[in-house]
Amino acid sequence: MYINSAYLNNSLVDFKDKSRPLIVGSCGTYHLHTRPRLPTYRPRGRLDFQLLYIASGKAHFYFDNSEKDTVVTAGQMVIYRPKEPQKYVYYGKEQTQVYWVHFTGNNVTNILRHYGITNHMRVLSTGTAFEYVRLFKQMILELQRCQNHYPELLTLLLLQLLVTIHRQLNREHTAKNEYLEKEMGYAMKYFNEHYATEINIETYAVSRGMSVSWFIRNFKQYTHTTPMQYLVARRITNAQMLLETTNYNITEIGRIVGYDNPLYFSRVFKKQTGMSPSEYRRREEP
Repeated sequence: MYINSAYLNNSLVDFKDKSRPLIVGSCGTYHLHTRPRLPTYRPRGRLDFQLLYIASGKAHFYFDNSEKDTVVTAGQMVIYRPKEPQKYVYYGKEQTQVYWVHFTGNNVTNILRHYGITNHMRVLSTGTAFEYVRLFKQMILELQRCQNHYPELLTLLLLQLLVTIHRQLNREHTAKNEYLEKEMGYAMKYFNEHYATEINIETYAVSRGMSVSWFIRNFKQYTHTTPMQYLVARRITNAQMLLETTNYNITEIGRIVGYDNPLYFSRVFKKQTGMSPSEYRRREEP
């Protein structure tokens, strides 16, 4: 196992210091390749903040004293707040390589929030990047060498790390939103054009490479209605228009909007509008 770490004032004791906005207390790296298992368990947490970057392999975290692990893979970071219970395990067979930094200060929460890391966030999808490794290695070196003004430089390096993380989080958020906008817009267009045909929501979601639950959940967030409710609304809205503007009989109108069974069409229509198709048509007559 490879270990390289450094501690402020060569002290392994965690501490809280509010004399400055942001202070780096320690940092280091582990790379498991011979040792089978490396567990960490701090039931009372630490006095400072901790940020861990999984550079390769994976790690197993147990949040909220859960017996079930959360698997954190390469390209993700985990943040712990002061006094938050910590339990995680690295396994040699998974070739885990992790970098970590502990920090404290009188303005840490606001600084983290400024860089997009809010209080509810635990696992950050930061992606893998050489820049992360470079910054961690530079912090370790500065803390080991203790040259002039090294505490200030450590703070600047940590801030640079947070800036890099924030940029990546923004890219992930933008990409996710663009994908969501594209897929939900495409779904609405498809439903509007094919509402009169038999559409199976599960088949549609799979055809677009989405899980059914993900598609339904995000479609509802996007349109405030489920995919099936959206389809029914399109069918009944168009049926109302045909009842108002054409002489087609009710059976024909039901078939035009996608209902081959006239009784079922009437039942759905009444559920949506509060009246049967014939009642609706009579209401529109002069």
